[in-house]
Amino acid sequence: MATDYDAPRKTDDDSESIEALKERVPDKLSGTVGDEDADNPSGFELPGADLSDLELDVVVLPPQEDEFTCSECFLVKHRTQIDHDSAHGAVCIECAA
Repeated sequence: MATDYDAPRKTDDDSESIEALKERVPDKLSGTVGDEDADNPSGFELPGADLSDLELDVVVLPPQEDEFTCSECFLVKHRTQIDHDSAHGAVCIECAA
């Protein structure tokens, strides 16, 4: 039997009233604290927060003997990722595709 996928689908659940659906869904605008908010009582930290007092210790290694910097994406990659050398420098496989 052929199925018309563009035809509207009718099921027994479609007969449920909008009032019944509203009762099943929690009210997002109510002033009650939900389970999700109880885990984080201090609220959310917004992006762009002041992190000036935070110090990061990062060790930066120079490019190794078996690495190159792609002249297209400027990422440091292993020598096995070289597709070809151009006049501007080595190009990785992903950029050459």
